[in-house]
Amino acid sequence: MAVTLDKDAYYRRVKRLYSNWRKGEDEYANVDAIVVSVGVDEEIVYAKSTALQTWLFGYELTDTIMVFCDDKIIFMASKKKVEFLKQIANTKGNENANGAPAITLLIREKNESNKSSFDKMIEAIKESKNGKKIGVFSKDKFPGEFMKSWNDCLNKEGFDKIDISAVVAYTIAVKEDGELSLMKKAASITSEVFNKFFKERVMEIVDADEKVRHSKLAESVEKAIEEKKYLAGADPSTVEMCYPPIIQSGGNYNLKFSVVSDKNHMHFGAITCAMGIRFKSYCSNLVRTLMVDPSQEVQENYNFLLQLQEELLKELRHGVKICDVYNAVMDVVKKQKPELLNKITKNLGFGMGIEFREGSLVINSKNQYKLKKGMVFSINLGFSDLANKEGKKPEEKTYALFLGDTVLVDEDGPATVLTSVKKKVKNVGIFLKNEDEEEEEEEKDEAEDLLGRGSRAALLTERTRNEMTAEEKRRAHQKELAAQLNEEAKRRLTEQKGEQQIQKARKSNVSYKNPSLMPKEPHIREMKIYIDKKYETVIMPVFGIATPFHIATIKNISMSVEGDYTYLRINFYCPGSALGRNEGNIFPNPEATFVKEITYRASNMKAPGEQTVPALNLQNAFRIIKEVQKRYKTREAEEKEKEGIVKQDSLVINLNRSNPKLKDLYIRPNIAQKRMQGSLEAHVNGFRFTSVRGDKVDILYNNIKHALFQPCDGEMIIVLHFHLKNAIMFGKKRHTDVQFYTEVGEITTDLGKHQHMHDRDDLYAEQMEREMRHKLKTAFKNFIEKVEALTKEELEFEVPFRDLGFNGAPYRSTCLLQPTSSALVNATEWPPFVVTLDEVELIHFERVQFHLKNFDMVIVYKDYSKKVTMINAIPVASLDPIKEWLNSCDLKYTEGVQSLNWTKIMKTIVDDPEGFFEQGGWSFLEPEGEGSDAEDGDTESEIEDETFNPSEDDYEEEEEDSDEDYSSEAEESDYSKESLGSEEESGKDWDELEEEARKADRESRYEEEEEQSRSMSRKRKASVHSSGRGSNRGTRHSSAPPKKKRK
Repeated sequence: MAVTLDKDAYYRRVKRLYSNWRKGEDEYANVDAIVVSVGVDEEIVYAKSTALQTWLFGYELTDTIMVFCDDKIIFMASKKKVEFLKQIANTKGNENANGAPAITLLIREKNESNKSSFDKMIEAIKESKNGKKIGVFSKDKFPGEFMKSWNDCLNKEGFDKIDISAVVAYTIAVKEDGELSLMKKAASITSEVFNKFFKERVMEIVDADEKVRHSKLAESVEKAIEEKKYLAGADPSTVEMCYPPIIQSGGNYNLKFSVVSDKNHMHFGAITCAMGIRFKSYCSNLVRTLMVDPSQEVQENYNFLLQLQEELLKELRHGVKICDVYNAVMDVVKKQKPELLNKITKNLGFGMGIEFREGSLVINSKNQYKLKKGMVFSINLGFSDLANKEGKKPEEKTYALFLGDTVLVDEDGPATVLTSVKKKVKNVGIFLKNEDEEEEEEEKDEAEDLLGRGSRAALLTERTRNEMTAEEKRRAHQKELAAQLNEEAKRRLTEQKGEQQIQKARKSNVSYKNPSLMPKEPHIREMKIYIDKKYETVIMPVFGIATPFHIATIKNISMSVEGDYTYLRINFYCPGSALGRNEGNIFPNPEATFVKEITYRASNMKAPGEQTVPALNLQNAFRIIKEVQKRYKTREAEEKEKEGIVKQDSLVINLNRSNPKLKDLYIRPNIAQKRMQGSLEAHVNGFRFTSVRGDKVDILYNNIKHALFQPCDGEMIIVLHFHLKNAIMFGKKRHTDVQFYTEVGEITTDLGKHQHMHDRDDLYAEQMEREMRHKLKTAFKNFIEKVEALTKEELEFEVPFRDLGFNGAPYRSTCLLQPTSSALVNATEWPPFVVTLDEVELIHFERVQFHLKNFDMVIVYKDYSKKVTMINAIPVASLDPIKEWLNSCDLKYTEGVQSLNWTKIMKTIVDDPEGFFEQGGWSFLEPEGEGSDAEDGDTESEIEDETFNPSEDDYEEEEEDSDEDYSSEAEESDYSKESLGSEEESGKDWDELEEEARKADRESRYEEEEEQSRSMSRKRKASVHSSGRGSNRGTRHSSAPPKKKRK
C-alpha cells in the first residue's frame, strides 16, 4: 500500500493514551482492556471509534478491530490494511517506539470464519489485568456481518462493558502543534468562504430585493467550497463541510447545529448563518448574524452579546473548570440584563477536533472537566425569541441573535480566536436608504431635466464662478509668496556661506601624564594584565614592556577556552573601524600607527607548586575591563546629554505667599519611573515645579519659546505646555518640551457597569464632571492671567484654535494637530508636537490624488540643515481648510502626487545652493504646465492612471466589492476617457458634451438591464460599512457632463 503512516505521531499518541489509562482516572480506573471495532456505514460521519483511528493513524480503517491490552495491542483487518499497519508493527531502529506496547496483526478472511482470530483476541482480553471489564464506545454501533459475528463472540464471554467515550475524548482533546495548524487552516477557510462568498451573496440578494430560499442559499455555500478561490490555497479534495450550512431568518429560529435550513424565503431582518469547514479531518465552526436595518434595541442586544463573548474568551484559560466558565458568563447576564436569562442558549459551546461536537466537553453548568492549554472549542452564544417592538409583519415580530467562533485555549490570558471574521455592528449591519430620500433624489433629477439645457448650463457657470474665487485668490497670493520665498532663501544662504560646520575630533584620552604615575603593582612586574581603576587604564605586557591603554581605546573584548588554553582577545578603535552612529570617525592623529587587536593566551593547567592556574589572570582581566568600560560609557553618555546645554540663570524666588500657584499637577516627561504629582509656582523670573517627593524643576521665562494652554474642551486632560528655546536637564536627560497637566473625569470607563441613559448615578456623575471641568478651566485661566500680569505681558500663553484643527500622524499615532497664532501644536498626546511657523520655509503636500483618502504634509524649515518634518495620513477633507490657514499665515505651500526623497533633496540644496536657485529654486515643486488648462487636465489624468496604487487600508476595505461593481467602474472610466479625448480633438461646447454623456448613459443602462434582468424601479440601495461600499450601490453613471480634473 503506497499510503504512508506517520510513525512518530502514532507512537507519541499511543503512549499518551496508555499513560492516561495507567493513571486510572475516572472510567479508566475500572477498565482491563479497550476494544474498538469499526464497520462500514456511509451515513456515520462522526464516531468516537473512527476519530480514534484518525488520531492514531491519520486515516479511517473500515472493518477493523483494535484491542488494547495491558501489555500489547492487537489489530485485525483485511490483508491490505495489515500491510499498511506493518509500518508501525516493525519497531526496529525507531527510538520513539520505546515504551509503546508490541503490536500483533491478524488478517481478516472475507468468506471464511474468523473464529480462530476472534479466540486469540478474547484470550488476550482475558489475560489483560483482571480480564473482566472492557472499555468500549457504547454509542458506536456499526452494521454488517463481520461486526455482528465479533459482537456475538464478545457477548458470549459475558464481559462487563464500560463506556469510555468521555475519557478518551479528554485524552485526545489537547491538540499537538501539527493538529493546531490544520485547525487554524480550517478556520481560515471558513472565514474566507463566509467573507468572500456568503456575505457578498446576502448583500447582492438584499441589494436586488431577490427572493431566495434558505435551502438554496445553503446549497450554494456547499458548491462554493469546490472553487479554489474561496479556499485560501487549499486543495478542494481535502475540504468538506462539517454539516450543511444553517441559514435562518424571518422569525423561525432554532439555535442548534442539528437543524437544517428550511425552504422559506430569506427575510431582510436578522439573518443567522452557521457554517463549519473540515480540513484534513479537523473541524472548525463560525456563526454570524447579519442584520438588515437593525433598530437601536437590536443593536444594543447585539452589543451585549459581543460583551458576553469577550467575557467567555477571558474565562477560557488553562486549569479552569468548564462549569466555572459557564457560571461567570451567566453572572454577567444576571447583573446586567436578567430579562435575557431565559433567552440565552442552553450551552455556550463545546470541544472540537476530529469530531465536530465533543459531547463530554460541552460548556454548561454541570461539566467538571478542567480546561487544558491546546484544547480547541467552538463557542456559540445566542438569544432566541426576542421581541421586536418595531416589527409590523409576523416575521418581523421575533428575532434571534447568534454568534460563534473557533477558539484556542491558552496558558493564561483570553482564548485566541481562530476565525477572524469581523463581528461589530458596523461589520454585520446592512443599512438601507429610505425610499423617501430616493424619491426626493429622483424628483431632483426630473427637475433638472425640466430646467432645460440653457438654464442648467447658466446655473453651472454661475456656481463655478462664485466657487472658484476663493481658490483663485489663494493662487494669486501663493504666486507672490513663491517669488518672495526664493529671493529670501537665496539672500539667507549667501549670508550663511563660509560658516562651515567643524567636525568634532574624537576626544584623546591620556592615561598617565608622566611615567611616575604608573602603578608599581607585582602584576605589572610579573608581566600580567593589570587594570588601574583610578586612571581607567589597562596595562598590558607588549613584547615584555608594560604598556598602558586607556579604556576609551578599547572597542570590545572576548574570551574563549580552547583545549588547555584560555584566549583573551582585545579589539581597539582604529581608523576604518565602525564607530557608533553619532560619533565622528575622526582621530586626533590619523597618520599614527594603530594597534587593531591583541590576543593573550594562558594555560588552564596548574603548574607544580603554583596555587592558581595562569588563566585566572585573563579571566579577572576580562571581568574588570567589562566593569570599567561600562562605568566609563555611562559617564560619557551623561556628559554627552549635558553637552550643549545652555547654562540658565538662577531662579529668583519670590517669598511672597500670594504667588500664582497651581496644585495637584502631573509633569511630563516624568522625573522618576512613576508619575508624580506636584505644584507649579510662578516666581520673579520663572516657574518652579515641586513634586511631592521634593524634586524641583525650574523653567525660566526668558527660555520659553511657546507657552501653550490647552483647555479640556473635548479632551481628557487640561494642559500647560512649555516649548523651550534651550533644553534643560532633569531626570538625567535633556528636554525641550515640558508640560504640566491634570486629568479631567475618568480616562478609563468601566465596561462591566452597564451604562444607561436615564440612570440617576450616571446623570449625577456627568453633572459632576461638567462642574469639575468648569472649575479646572477657571483655575488655570486665573493662574495664566496672574502670570501674564506678573511678567508684564512678556510671557503670553497661546490657546490652540480647535476649529482649525486637523488629524494627522506626526509620529506613530494619529492625533489632533491645532494651529495657534505662532505655531502648529499637539500637546495632549506624548511625545508632543510643536512647529514654530516663523521657522518654516514652505509646506509641501504629498500624495494629493482624487482616489486616495488621505495625504501627507512635509514641513521644510528655513534652516536647511534641519531635518524636514512629516505629518502622515491627513484626511483629504482637511486639505482646503489647511490651505486657507497657511495662506492667511503668508506661508507658501505646494502639492504633488508622489512622495519625494527629502533627505536627498535637502542634501543637494545644501551642497550647491546657487545652482539650486539658478534652476528656479522651489518652483520644481509647482505642478507642471500650469498655463494650459487642457494639457494640465490630460497630464493629471495620466499621472493618476500611472500612480494608482491603493494603500493597504483601501485595499482591505474594498476587497469585498463584487465583480459587477468593478466592471461598471471600468465602463465608467472608459466613457469618461472617450469624452475627454473628444473634447480635446474637436473642441465641442458644454451642451454637445452634455448630450454625448446622456447618450452614453442610456446605452450603458440598457446594456446592464439586459445583462442583469433586474427591475427598473429598484428601491433598495444597501451599504455595508465594513466592505467599503458607498450608499450609492446601484447607481451607475452620473448624468452631469464630464468635467476637467480640478487641481
